[in-house]
Amino acid sequence: MTASEQPAQPILPLLEEGAGEITPPLPSIADGVEHLLDPRHVTLSRIVRWLGAGAVSLGSLVPLGSIVFFASIPGWVTGILPLLWVVGTLGLAWSAHRWPVIEHRHASYKVDDNGIQIRQGVVWRKEINVPRSRVQHTDVSQGPLERRFGLGTLVIYTAGTDHAKIELHGLDHATALAIRDHLVHGEGDAV
Repeated sequence: MTASEQPAQPILPLLEEGAGEITPPLPSIADGVEHLLDPRHVTLSRIVRWLGAGAVSLGSLVPLGSIVFFASIPGWVTGILPLLWVVGTLGLAWSAHRWPVIEHRHASYKVDDNGIQIRQGVVWRKEINVPRSRVQHTDVSQGPLERRFGLGTLVIYTAGTDHAKIELHGLDHATALAIRDHLVHGEGDAV
């Protein structure tokens, strides 16, 4: 059979082997729906914050011990300083464990045909709208912990000077790649 005599490939979606069902097309990343960040980002944020809280708490023991044991200060001050250290350590522990959950509830993104909208912030909230026509280029990065959790950071570089670099942490790596491709190579691209 020559190449011209071979049957044409069907236009219908391919069948999964052995399933006998048609595989539905993947949904577009530009669905216009507001999405929360990946829940694995909460665990990653907790790990990073616990490491930082431990470093600060343990690092403050040396100067605190030096003050208590070697400085000539009144006795009531030497009793209060360890108490302040305990209160500060408990505050850091609460922040390391609880704050990522609160922060996760207030961070979202929405991708549509016009661009991306990012909402962040608990106390000071900000909303960033990036039209696709302003996107210069995008990157997706992963640190070692992000790679371990399958997460990535989408970095968008825009035209202009204000907010010229926008980072969106806590995305599933595949989602970050899909958003990157949509912003740079999507249909109707104005760039």
